[in-house]
Amino acid sequence: MKSAVVKVATMFVGAAVLAGCGLSTREHRGYVMDETLTTAVAVGTDNKASVEKTLGLPTFTGTFDQNDWYYVARETRAFAFRNPKTIDQTVLHIRFDGAGNVASVEQTDEALIAAIKPSKDQTPTLGRSKSFFEELFGNIGTIRQPGLPGSQ
Repeated sequence: MKSAVVKVATMFVGAAVLAGCGLSTREHRGYVMDETLTTAVAVGTDNKASVEKTLGLPTFTGTFDQNDWYYVARETRAFAFRNPKTIDQTVLHIRFDGAGNVASVEQTDEALIAAIKPSKDQTPTLGRSKSFFEELFGNIGTIRQPGLPGSQ
């Protein structure tokens, strides 16, 4: 009788564990887009201060130009322990002119996501490929040459 109870309890625990692994989770990441607020930003009439009041601070600004503001919203889904997959993404790109006024407003979706697959063994690079010994002994004689840092 005890062994039958133990078997049934083990089956229930096993089923609960397997059910937990099979759950899919949805998650929102980034900015929460409000369609009425994003369409309220007008080219030529709004500036940085009014955009910040309307939409808040951007998710990030441009690396090379601080006049590019990006608002990124992403919906992901993950199955058990696997990496999350993007199912929906919206990027609102607002570009300002030199005076701080809105110059353009663009909205894109997940079609622009780049899938980068690195090489398995080596990442190919441009330039000359060196052997092990060239890498090991290649700097001999280059130390303390005139014009290099550390030379007198």
